[in-house]
Amino acid sequence: MSARHIVLRSLHDVGLAAWFGGSLMGAVGLNGAAKKQGADWQQRARIASAGWSLWAPVGTVAIGAHLAGSGGLLGANATRVLTQQGLAASTLAKTALTGAALAATVYGRVLGKKIELASAGTPQDAEKAERPPADTGQTERHLSYVQWAVPALTCGLIVLNALHGEQQRPAQQLYGMLRRARTLAPYVMSIHHWHRTH
Repeated sequence: MSARHIVLRSLHDVGLAAWFGGSLMGAVGLNGAAKKQGADWQQRARIASAGWSLWAPVGTVAIGAHLAGSGGLLGANATRVLTQQGLAASTLAKTALTGAALAATVYGRVLGKKIELASAGTPQDAEKAERPPADTGQTERHLSYVQWAVPALTCGLIVLNALHGEQQRPAQQLYGMLRRARTLAPYVMSIHHWHRTH
């Protein structure tokens, strides 16, 4: 394996690990601690918001590293994706899951920012939180779902990554390429026959 592939794989794996671990720790540890330590709704929201705000830059770097690694590995393995049976399907599933995890992460951050502004205690921030008007209770409910959606989706990415690792075994590569060749053989034969008769 080349040094470039090692760098790409490291970016992919470390970024995904931080994305999953950070979201899970936030949902379990940070939000749980805020609920236990906060005396009222505003204090609980402030504790959670402060923690998530500190994590946000690290999380952004982690997601960026994962996406850079994913894109680089996809380019490096483009030939295998086209020629190995089953790899294209798992790659497509991984891409869709990554998009869903990204959307959930961004949506969670937007909801968290609304809660942060609503709990700030200043009229200016409270006014910003209500543009567009939003029910704080509903925002909290949505956020409670999203906080578990992100670790669930990124866990799915880890599972698909394990599947990709298995598909890279030499025996699996050979088996997948033979299956793809067998699938394409009838089409190749029909094209060859058409050229011979025309």
